[in-house]
Amino acid sequence: MHPSRFRLATPVLSLMAALLPAAVRALPAHAPQARHAPGLATLINAYRAAPGTCAGMPATPVPPLAVEPALSQIHIATGTFLEPALERAGYPVEHAEALFVSGASEPAEAMQALRDKYCTRLLGDGISAVGTIRVADGWHVVLARPEKRELPQADGIGEETLAAVNAARAAPRKCGDEQFGAAPPLRLNRALDAAALSHSQYMAQVRYFNHQQKNGSVVGDRALRAGYRWRTIGENIASGQRTAQEAVEGWLDSPGHCANIMNAAFVEMGVGYAVNPARGTLYWTQVLAR
Repeated sequence: MHPSRFRLATPVLSLMAALLPAAVRALPAHAPQARHAPGLATLINAYRAAPGTCAGMPATPVPPLAVEPALSQIHIATGTFLEPALERAGYPVEHAEALFVSGASEPAEAMQALRDKYCTRLLGDGISAVGTIRVADGWHVVLARPEKRELPQADGIGEETLAAVNAARAAPRKCGDEQFGAAPPLRLNRALDAAALSHSQYMAQVRYFNHQQKNGSVVGDRALRAGYRWRTIGENIASGQRTAQEAVEGWLDSPGHCANIMNAAFVEMGVGYAVNPARGTLYWTQVLAR
């Protein structure tokens, strides 16, 4: 087993980094949050349904926002980063923003202030959920677009991955500084599928992104346990991609993974993915062997 076969996926393969800008607008520090007030969320949706005007201009109605309890349960203070706060609350997002109005004790007062200061953001079409938080000197409103968690269909995932890999192998390709000629197509092997799936399930379960498991197991060990007696073997892993096509594209953009895919010594492959239930992150494993 050549050491180069065990390179980790590069950071560019992580989807999570693209979810939200790193920092949120600094907000004034406030006393601990008090009660959640559904009334303000209701008023926001009423405004979206019949906005009339925004900033002195006619405004078009937009669909209502889902009132999400998780958005009303976070604590927002100076320097709060919304994405990790919402993830800890069990609500991963693609986008989130927090609005603050002070000096309003009742939902109607807060709504008027929100209309005056933030009407364009309240009417944004890039948001789909809202939460409101009452604090000692005002209100926080959290607007968000939740992370999409559609999973690829398990049926056909091997064939889809194989097609993308064989399309790449069909033509010469440069992987980093190394030039590869076209390579013969691979074929699927069910034992290698089992080895790949077992490692993806392990990574998803323990949230541990590495070729070597904590018990010391590496790809060759997992293939033998699955019943595949190999002469040469390699492995690609990735985390965060939502489709097989995205996973293969990410591997081809990484020199070490690309070299595995283009290696003519490999004649068979297996693939498997698993999802971490808490965060919805997908973990992919591809095993290539002869």
